[in-house]
Amino acid sequence: MLPRALFRTVAFAEAVTWTLLLIGLFLKYVTKTTDVGVSIAGGIHGFVFLCYAFTAAFTWVNQKWSPGTGLLAVSSAVIPYATIPVEKSLDRRGLLRGGWRLAAGGAEPVGALEKLQAWILAKPILAAGVVLVGVAAVFSFLLYMGPPDTWFS
Repeated sequence: MLPRALFRTVAFAEAVTWTLLLIGLFLKYVTKTTDVGVSIAGGIHGFVFLCYAFTAAFTWVNQKWSPGTGLLAVSSAVIPYATIPVEKSLDRRGLLRGGWRLAAGGAEPVGALEKLQAWILAKPILAAGVVLVGVAAVFSFLLYMGPPDTWFS
């Protein structure tokens, strides 16, 4: 999967999970009928949010975006549905074009992030396992911490 397709897919998934979470919040706080939607959608959204942040950072390294562009892409997940216009803007400006430049036979990696990306591209199944375990670990820790509104109580 090329950077453009990966980024677009995960950006769209992040927006879909925002919808699920917002529906759950509506049911919990507006209709006061159930909080099960927040429990389920919150977990799904949290997982996809972390996957999007990783994907945006990975694409940032590959595409050699400026720090401002990369930070915008990563942070767009915080605002509901912002990943979609950010993705559209990046695509329109040609910042999602091309393949994985650090894949086998591609550019020589420079620096720690590019070397890590080259390793991930060379060993995608192992890397996917490591990334999924890492995301699951962060996700589990956040679940253990509980909802953000309880962190400082």
